[in-house]
Amino acid sequence: MRRYSQLPARQDTLADRAHRYRGVLLVVLAPVALVSLVLLLMPRSPTTSVTTHAAPAASKYAVIFDAGSSGSRVHVFRFDANLDLLHIGSEIELFVQKKPGLSAYAADPREAAESLVSLIDKAKEVIPAELRDQTPVRVGATAGLRALGTEKSEQILQAVRDLLREKSSFKNQPDWVTVLDGSQEGAYEWVTINYLLGNLGKTYADTVGVVDLGGGSVQMAYAIAEKDAEKAPKPAEGEDAYVKKLFLKGTTYYLYVHSYLRYGLLAARAEILKAGNANGYSNCILAGHQGQYKYGDKTFEASAAPSGGSYSDCRDDVVKALKVDEACTHMKCSFGGIWNGGGGDGQKNLFVASFFFDRAAEAGFINPEAAVAKVKPSDFEEAAKRACKLNVNDAQSSYPGVQKDNIPYICMDLVYQYTLLVDGFGVEPQQEMTLVKKVPYSDAFVEAAWPLGSAIEVASSS
Repeated sequence: MRRYSQLPARQDTLADRAHRYRGVLLVVLAPVALVSLVLLLMPRSPTTSVTTHAAPAASKYAVIFDAGSSGSRVHVFRFDANLDLLHIGSEIELFVQKKPGLSAYAADPREAAESLVSLIDKAKEVIPAELRDQTPVRVGATAGLRALGTEKSEQILQAVRDLLREKSSFKNQPDWVTVLDGSQEGAYEWVTINYLLGNLGKTYADTVGVVDLGGGSVQMAYAIAEKDAEKAPKPAEGEDAYVKKLFLKGTTYYLYVHSYLRYGLLAARAEILKAGNANGYSNCILAGHQGQYKYGDKTFEASAAPSGGSYSDCRDDVVKALKVDEACTHMKCSFGGIWNGGGGDGQKNLFVASFFFDRAAEAGFINPEAAVAKVKPSDFEEAAKRACKLNVNDAQSSYPGVQKDNIPYICMDLVYQYTLLVDGFGVEPQQEMTLVKKVPYSDAFVEAAWPLGSAIEVASSS
């Protein structure tokens, strides 16, 4: 037999060791257990640890030129990976504008293109150099260029394409420089405002309708029920379809949208003068003004009646210019025989933009420094009645914010805006609407204009 002392030493088990060093372990593990318990009981942050520690997504930029009839504007937007807007410096977007618009250079396409150079330079200042060749640039010309006709507008657009290729350093494609058709403009505007309000992804009844009064055209856009979309009449030859199908944030929308060319504020002046100038003067022009009004390549007599402006007579002229009584072959029309979309929940909450806001601010019934304001169509009517009684000298004193060239037309503009809303679009005179210049978004305000809708589209596909 082997002697006991020659046997190999017994191996301690884990339990043996734990028992032997139990005192030490207690001293070490007690604080650890306490800390772990505290961490377990602490309230969790709504952001998970995976999101918290993930590397920040790279920014995307988009540059959108709004080449309108009254001026050119550049918008620069910056998005994260979820297409949420990010700040550019201290602002949520870069927005710079200058006058006149591209259509003012109809005789010199190269000069029209060169008018955008200072705006291109402003965009370059805020976009990192290494991202410029990845940043899409779009130019959307609106009613001003549409009114010039195909040949002249295409010459200007080609000059702009050449300029962007030679001098911008941004990502560009020929078909990104174009004349927007009116339904595109209206659809982008609707997307912009509903995106900023956080409505996209909700039901169509939770969205807002938009009326955008530009210089050359006015757009109406609102979401309708699928069953109403199926009833949409076929548009007249050369007109855009009445309904666009959009898929946004997981939701399908049927968007009624129509653009009324020649019924933007500046273009409508020409239509009103044509409709009411039988006696060589206009009932809508303020007393004391003798002159002419030029729109596009045409000139119209724009002199006051011997008795000055008249609200009621001017309103008759505007109704005639809108062709409110034109035969309607559809279920229901707005004006000029155009289908109105059928109404519904998507139209109940209206946001009205652009010249509606500007004239209301200049007429003094909203705060010009505000981003949004609640008004009724009747507010435009009351302001029009006051304005039409004035002569040009008194109007200049009463409306210091109105440019001198626009003073003779302040009665006409306000009468037109009221009549367009009530007789044209069927809005009740006492219905509350939201006038909007900028929309609150996060901790900032964003311009309520169609370019953001275009930027969302190009950023999501680039």
